[in-house]
Amino acid sequence: MNRHDLTSRDWFGKASAATILGFTLTLALTCTFGWLFRTGDSYFSAQGQVAMWLVAPIWCAILGLCFLFRSGPRAWGWLALANIAAWALYAAIRLIGS
Repeated sequence: MNRHDLTSRDWFGKASAATILGFTLTLALTCTFGWLFRTGDSYFSAQGQVAMWLVAPIWCAILGLCFLFRSGPRAWGWLALANIAAWALYAAIRLIGS
């Protein structure tokens, strides 16, 4: 077996990382979308509804793609870095926009 082969050996680490950190990453991405395209009425506007309905497909995509990581710790590390970047982007956009 090649060192870089993808296996299902560490599936619990990958799936748990995608479940927990994928959800927070999804929230950061949809909050950023909602803030960028906001209107006065945030929840009942079309932009608010699109942001709300984007949660499921983005989270499902992260859950599906998590098995491309080589190991569970790599999945946790990369998703943690993605979370930091996404939340930092959201905070920066809020600071600039307000």
